[in-house]
Amino acid sequence: MLQNKKILLAVTGGIAVYKACDLTSKLTQKGADVRVIMTESACEFVSPLTFQALSRNPVYTDTFDEKDPKKIAHIDLADWAEIAIIAPATANTLSKVANGLGDDMLTTTLLATRATIYVAPAMNVHMYQNKAVIENMKKLTNFGYNFIEPGAGYLACGYVGKGRLEEPTTIIEVIEKHENKKGILKGKKVLITAGPTREGVDPVRFFSNRSTGKMGFALAEVAANFGAEVILVSGPVDLEVKNTHIKQIKVVTAEEMYQAVHENYAFADIVIKAAAVADYRPKQTHDQKMKKSDDALIFEMERTKDILKSLGEKKDKQFLVGFAAETENQIANGKRKLIKKNLDAIVINNVSEAGAGFGTDTNIVTYLDKNLKEHPFSIDSKEAISEKIYNQIIKTIKDEA
Repeated sequence: MLQNKKILLAVTGGIAVYKACDLTSKLTQKGADVRVIMTESACEFVSPLTFQALSRNPVYTDTFDEKDPKKIAHIDLADWAEIAIIAPATANTLSKVANGLGDDMLTTTLLATRATIYVAPAMNVHMYQNKAVIENMKKLTNFGYNFIEPGAGYLACGYVGKGRLEEPTTIIEVIEKHENKKGILKGKKVLITAGPTREGVDPVRFFSNRSTGKMGFALAEVAANFGAEVILVSGPVDLEVKNTHIKQIKVVTAEEMYQAVHENYAFADIVIKAAAVADYRPKQTHDQKMKKSDDALIFEMERTKDILKSLGEKKDKQFLVGFAAETENQIANGKRKLIKKNLDAIVINNVSEAGAGFGTDTNIVTYLDKNLKEHPFSIDSKEAISEKIYNQIIKTIKDEA
């Protein structure tokens, strides 16, 4: 996986720098083209000459040391890199990068690169547990950085706990596994719906449901990370798209979602309808706010268009996946829905089950394929569940090819 890959290794100042020497050696043995940037503090632990010998490339330590007058070194290096690894990553460097600070060769290059960035922290256990450090790591994760958690054990400071730089072989294994995943949806066009819809009553009130869109957004982010071109049609939610390869179309009502989905249906190879669309809407709406009275209030409701059924009827090349949020007899209900709506698969969950309801960061689902074979996925993050869903989809597509 790393043969001929252009890898930028950013080495910051900590005792774990000696492991970065081993990491450089192992990456080079894998056939990668490795270039190393060191902070001033890192040079206090290990000489740049060591990394030069191991990588067989010049080592960068000074923003103003322009080795080629025709190029700006930190921009050229940022553009060159396909993968960037910060190892070891100190609390100081994490803070700088998380807050957009570029005050040396390493941070300015990281701010400028578009490469996939992996971060392997190493620090004292209490530093690693500090709220500011945790907040910076969360921020970087939201920016798309990939963290390789430190190991637990005896630390150079004398403490025993989590904070030791992960072993170079493990760092490489994690990167190879992640890089391998990145291409599984390359060339595929994925259409996803997410969130609730709102059906207006008057300028103040509407009917809706408890969906937050977290599952649909996770599916969109994972698809983009796997190399797909993604269109996300989302109802009103408090979430933001993180990946620039996702085109978001915002809608409010079921009718607007119906129109947006059908306008983009021909584009798609894979369609996942994770939105919780309102089945009914008020038959009569009001331009002015309704005033309360002492009488009971009765609304006459009418059916909205069944988006998933209409997609099943028009299905051509698309691999069509539905979602079924159930509270009882979930598998039986899911099977009926899959058959009735001409789906290729359906993802079923019991929203009354702890860890699987609306608004949670986790889910528990059963993926049911068109042969009615059940694939249960136990509780996991919605991102991890999304990965498992795509693995099943790709496996089926390959088997049918």
